[in-house]
This record gives sequence, C-alpha cells and structure tokens, in this order.
Amino acid sequence: MAKKKGNRVQVILECTEHKESGKPGTSRYITTKNKKNTPDRISLKKFNPILKKVTVHKEIK
Repeated sequence: MAKKKGNRVQVILECTEHKESGKPGTSRYITTKNKKNTPDRISLKKFNPILKKVTVHKEIK
C-alpha cells in the first residue's frame, strides 16, 4: 500500500534581490513543505545563478 502525501505541498521560492538588480530573468526553486508544521511562508538562502551569489528566496503564491 502506497503512502499518502498528507500535509506536504509544493511551494515556489523566488529571489528577493533579483528584481532590484535590473538583470533579465528570474531565479526560482520548487520545494515542498509541511503546511501543518509551517503554515506561514518560508524563506531560504539559495544560489542565484544569474547574480552568481547566495540570496534569500521567499515563498510566492
């Protein structure tokens, strides 16, 4: 019998510093979170390949 996913949902993380840089494109990552344990939006430090540095990526809807 297969396990059900339950409370895990996919979320999209988008770079916060990219819009101010003026460079074209976007830096987005897809990850999962448990909506029961973390009901608010998450933010993680991820690598932005366009800016070539680690930046804060926040969850978008």
